[in-house]
Amino acid sequence: MIRTNLGKLDRILRFALAFWWLGPLAPSYPYAWAEWSILIVGWIALVESFLGWCWIHDALKIDNKGQ
Repeated sequence: MIRTNLGKLDRILRFALAFWWLGPLAPSYPYAWAEWSILIVGWIALVESFLGWCWIHDALKIDNKGQ
């Protein structure tokens, strides 16, 4: 089982970012790579907000669970 390393506020902010970037109000750019980047980051933020685990925080040994 994955050990959570994200705090409540961090999870809420990631969910809000994912909701914005995956919804109809997402920023639009004329470049396909920018659109795909926004889509990928939005999905990663959504998954991390539900799991409560971030691989970058894990690699850097950052634990925000208590915040």
